[in-house]
Formats: sequence, C-alpha cells, structure tokens
Amino acid sequence: MDLELLKLLVDTSLFILIWMVQRVIYPSFLYFSEIDIKKWHASYTSKITIIVLPLMLGQLLLYSWYFFVDLSLFNMAMLLIVLSTWGITFFVSVPLHQDIDNLKDSLASRLKLVKTNWIRTALWTVILIINIINYGK
Repeated sequence: MDLELLKLLVDTSLFILIWMVQRVIYPSFLYFSEIDIKKWHASYTSKITIIVLPLMLGQLLLYSWYFFVDLSLFNMAMLLIVLSTWGITFFVSVPLHQDIDNLKDSLASRLKLVKTNWIRTALWTVILIINIINYGK
C-alpha cells in the first residue's frame, strides 16, 4: 500500500470517528446522571483511546514524513493542522475528560466537551477534504 492511500485511509477513519463522537457519543454524555457518567466514562475513555491513539499517531507520522521528505509550505500547513488536533486533544479535551472523572458535578465539563470538540471535528474534516482534493497529485 502506498503512503498516499494510507494517509487517505487514516484521515477517513479519523473523520468518521470524530463525527460519530461529535454527533452521537459526546451529546449522549448529557443524558447520564452524575453517578452513571462516572461508571461509563472510565470504561469509554480506555476503550476509545485504543482506537483513537493509533490513528492519531499514524496521522502524525505520515504528515511528519511528508513534511520532512518534501519541505513545502503545503506540507508544513498540513502538519500544523495535524499538530493543532493534538494540541486541542491534549490541552482541551483530555483535561475535560479528567474533569468528568474527578469533579463532583461534571455537567459543565460535559457541555464544554461537546462545544469545544467542534474545533477538532472541523480540523479533521478539513484535513480529509484537502487530502481527497490532492490525492494522487
């Protein structure tokens, strides 16, 4: 499998995953009682990490590879978008997930998680659209 196709597959996987998370999973968090979200959330985060982390690592490695092999403004911009998803994930989303686990009343964190996740949703959508447009060029 060539790297262009692998990049498209990883980007498509993240696109599908983030839209499912944004439209189905995170909004469902708002319907849980505080006791039930604590029970479910710990299980959810460990299970979803097994899916998300390899995809994010793969995407980071692929876009880093393209940047270092072909030092261009386009590849730099794409790598910066990918790095932005990492920054938002680890500086916004992960702390909110920790708040859901640790706070006595996590509703505000759950609402903020739904709202701020639109940024990652938009970024992974843009990455896929750009990759589709440029596939095979």
